[in-house]
Amino acid sequence: MSETEAEAPSPQLLEHIRRQRRHTLELLTVCAVGLVPWTILLAFTLPSGYTVRQWRTTWVGFDVLLLLAMAATALLGWRRHRGVVVAAVSTGALLVCDAWFDVSLALGTPDVWWSAALAVCVELPLACFLIHRVLGMLKLAQWPSAPQERVR
Repeated sequence: MSETEAEAPSPQLLEHIRRQRRHTLELLTVCAVGLVPWTILLAFTLPSGYTVRQWRTTWVGFDVLLLLAMAATALLGWRRHRGVVVAAVSTGALLVCDAWFDVSLALGTPDVWWSAALAVCVELPLACFLIHRVLGMLKLAQWPSAPQERVR
């Protein structure tokens, strides 16, 4: 067998992977369906304003988390480690969250323009770039072939 050829996975392994995939998708489906009534409940019951405690701790902590995610993405990328995919997607998601919270929490204040500009010119483009790069890497990945039967 050449170095580029991988050994075909066993039928037991393929069945195990199918079962894990099915259970994961069932869990995500139940969570998504359950989130609908929860979101509606929050829309009707949350106050429109709230006095926040530990504002500085919250935002500095979030930015430290974002910094660690970016640093991990860079480090894993420089080392050509496949974990860069997870780090890049996580960083992209954190950037989208950062943009959302910056803008939505600044609505009705003069700071909304600065927050919107930062979201549109920095955070969202960087998030899109990272996710686009990950999608490009996934296209290059070689996945084990599975029989062409419908996966339940």
